[in-house]
Amino acid sequence: MSRIGFKPIEIPANVEIKRDGDMLIVKGPLGELKQKIVDVDLEIEGNTLKVKRLSESKHHKSMHGLYRSLIYNMVKGVSEGWTKELELVGVGYRASNQGNILDLSLGFSHNILFELPKEIQVETISEKGKNPIIKLKSFDKQLVGQVAAKIRSMRKPEPYKGKGVRYVGEEIRRKAGKTA
Repeated sequence: MSRIGFKPIEIPANVEIKRDGDMLIVKGPLGELKQKIVDVDLEIEGNTLKVKRLSESKHHKSMHGLYRSLIYNMVKGVSEGWTKELELVGVGYRASNQGNILDLSLGFSHNILFELPKEIQVETISEKGKNPIIKLKSFDKQLVGQVAAKIRSMRKPEPYKGKGVRYVGEEIRRKAGKTA
């Protein structure tokens, strides 16, 4: 059984947490996030926040750990931010950006123009002799993960040569090809 819900959340000095009915609003130097909170109770003491269960039912136990993780991700996001890095592996695969429009060349007949949400900052790194890297940065962990998964789905890594868009550090299970 997980005990993650019992861990207190440290609130940095530059983060403000406010509860408005069943909405939790977290403001920090990088942005503001809102989350609907039901089935748990919040207790703020000084610079720590504790998530309390309403009862010992199975439903309340599952919501306890979930909301603790969501609130922690919000607090860390508005204070430090979240980053995801994608790597383009393949001959001729390139990425560039103008503002929040990502231009991807992934081996199709035309380039893919992908417009990113305004909350996400994108940076493309192209060094000679290395695979191009796309860095996504934002204060919203869910949005960064969703956008990174969408970019990865445009050309998933294939199992024979490993070509495609992958997360930096991701291991691809390789298959053996045909034997002669």
